[in-house]
Amino acid sequence: MAERIMDVLERTAGTHGARPAMKIKEGGTWRTTTWKEYRDQAHLAARGFMKLGLQPGQGVAIMSFNRPEWFLADVGAVAAGGYPAGIYTTLAAEQCQYIADHCEAAVVVVENRQYLDLFLSIRGQLPKLKALVLMTGDASGSGSDIYTWKQLLEMGAQVPEADLRARIDAQKPQDLCTLIYTSGTTGPPKAVALSHHNVVWTAQRVVETYEVNADDQFLSYLPLSHIAEQVVSFHGPMATGGCSWFAESLEKLGENLREVRPQFFFAVPRVWEKMQAAIQAAGAQNSGLKKKIAAWARGIGAETGRAEQEGRSRPLFYPLARKLVFSKVREKLGLDRARICATSTAPISVETLQFFLSLDIPIMEVYGMSECTGPATFSTPKRYTPGKVGFPLPGTEIKTAEDGEVLMRGPHVFLGYYKNEAATRETVDEQGWLHSGDIGELGGDGLLRITDRKKELLITSGGKNIGPQILESKLKQIRAVSQAVVVGDRRNYLAALLTLDPANAPAEAAAAGSQARTLEEIAACPTFRAYLEKQVEQVNAGLARYETIKRFHVLPQELSIEGGELTPTMKLKRRVIYDKYAREIEGLYA
Repeated sequence: MAERIMDVLERTAGTHGARPAMKIKEGGTWRTTTWKEYRDQAHLAARGFMKLGLQPGQGVAIMSFNRPEWFLADVGAVAAGGYPAGIYTTLAAEQCQYIADHCEAAVVVVENRQYLDLFLSIRGQLPKLKALVLMTGDASGSGSDIYTWKQLLEMGAQVPEADLRARIDAQKPQDLCTLIYTSGTTGPPKAVALSHHNVVWTAQRVVETYEVNADDQFLSYLPLSHIAEQVVSFHGPMATGGCSWFAESLEKLGENLREVRPQFFFAVPRVWEKMQAAIQAAGAQNSGLKKKIAAWARGIGAETGRAEQEGRSRPLFYPLARKLVFSKVREKLGLDRARICATSTAPISVETLQFFLSLDIPIMEVYGMSECTGPATFSTPKRYTPGKVGFPLPGTEIKTAEDGEVLMRGPHVFLGYYKNEAATRETVDEQGWLHSGDIGELGGDGLLRITDRKKELLITSGGKNIGPQILESKLKQIRAVSQAVVVGDRRNYLAALLTLDPANAPAEAAAAGSQARTLEEIAACPTFRAYLEKQVEQVNAGLARYETIKRFHVLPQELSIEGGELTPTMKLKRRVIYDKYAREIEGLYA
């Protein structure tokens, strides 16, 4: 039977009312919100929004790092008949204005004074906005229609529960309940409209596939404006009664991970790559004996991974390798209790997957997009292959078109783009197939492999179609390299922009005989460049001639969200990168 979000919350609060639902660190101590408190506060927030004038069908924009008020504002908006719309905290004022205006936000909820000031600067361009709510800090002196979170809940107590109940009862499973704004890599973001059924059905498939239960802990740290983080730490735990812990910041992710020790840990490829670099840097400091033991254990780990994929028994010495190496690595990372480690939102290299597999940390690839409520395919510990993104969600269909584009259909496919029927028709065909824009292959084992992004294919002047992502993954396996951007569209050969890994580049430069120490010095050092040229040639040795990287340029700093080169989920903004480093790219073809 199809359900609505508030049905799920009511059931979980009734079944698991006294259990922890959320934890946030305040003054060095983790503060707990139970499921009953979660439900009660969500209702107060909803009634508070009603008091502020929110009408069914209006938006509630939310701009904040992950914290309990984010969840409560989202659920409260849904209960009151509004559409929550998350705004990435890295967006500029113009982009925030676009989203808040597009979703017709009657209320904007912000985390702190910085974001409040941002919205005050564009307030005159938001004619539908009735009030702003500040999650933390003092709102005094800001205006008569600006309220603290505490004041919102106090106002909610003035609205009869029966009035809220009438709004909840009017909602249907197929109604629009939330808007997910895309990262906008090539223009203004589109608003992905998801129904109650989209969200509830998909979260339930995740819970069933990974056997998530009420004892499971989750660490919420990726942007909640993205559907992937919502499914993992918001809707998934709501379906089971599990507990979401909120990281203090991205900088403290490692520390918080060791404190929480989640059973389910989800990370984008960039996070796994940084973990890999840190492990490799630490391993380089080990003595000769420790290095030999680690190498032996990794061989056992790799064989264990192959055995699990083929349904064979684990190697004889697996328990010893786990005791000497694997358990210690997991403990240091905070993954000693993790049953599932997963990755999604962008391609991850096979080499990174195999690296963690050799440490007995299999990473499950999940593939999907906002338009299918997050996941379209799963990998599971009993069914996975590094480099393949898994099998379709139970109850859904996947096929490839004649040109290789991946198409999907099922209850997880979105309602359409909010206020953009033309874009919806371009994305979902008359038979209900969602066109992903990705190129892939379905193997005889039923697992999907994504080979590239349809719109990111490079076509050389010789007419060769080349997927840059696979080449970039190989270049990032060079120890000193952290990021790579392959270029060459309409050119007669491929080239690349490379950035240096702060954890590994200094040691690699010293080993190559360079006297350079800072990343800027290393990037400009001829000795290091000669070493890097040899490394790139080793990558080229395994490629077809037309795929090889003929020239490269080393950038003195990493690509970043703040620099505008990455989306909030750390995907490359290729057009921005091409424009920003046009001079360097032209130099590669001089």
